[in-house]
Amino acid sequence: MATRDANVINLRIMCHDAVEVFERILPVTNLQAIQLFFPDPWQKTRHHKRRIVQSAFVQVLRGKLKIGGIFHMVTDWKNCAEHMVGVVNVAYGDKNAVTSGTYIPRPEDRPLTKFEAHGYRLGHGVWDIKYVRIE
Repeated sequence: MATRDANVINLRIMCHDAVEVFERILPVTNLQAIQLFFPDPWQKTRHHKRRIVQSAFVQVLRGKLKIGGIFHMVTDWKNCAEHMVGVVNVAYGDKNAVTSGTYIPRPEDRPLTKFEAHGYRLGHGVWDIKYVRIE
């Protein structure tokens, strides 16, 4: 009989629309972490409505996270980072994980992508944002 190791990480990868996966497939309050790395920033103001981080989607995500679960977002567009923080700040029951300021330093455990490394070489910024579900 196999025993369960508390350090085992279960990971599932799906090639499907993320909004549909969270709305229809994933069970409620089951996830310890949700990572959203470098989503399309939809830079033009008239396209901001297409950004994935919107109030309704954040509420769906909150329902999938366990209490104490982490929502970690990363973007290389300052305007997109500000948008993400603005949307998640109004979500009831979430707390920014940073102790001071708005953004956290790049976590050592987050892989550095080739695209991101190239951006750093060019002097571009990258913003990591972490929120904890507190209720």
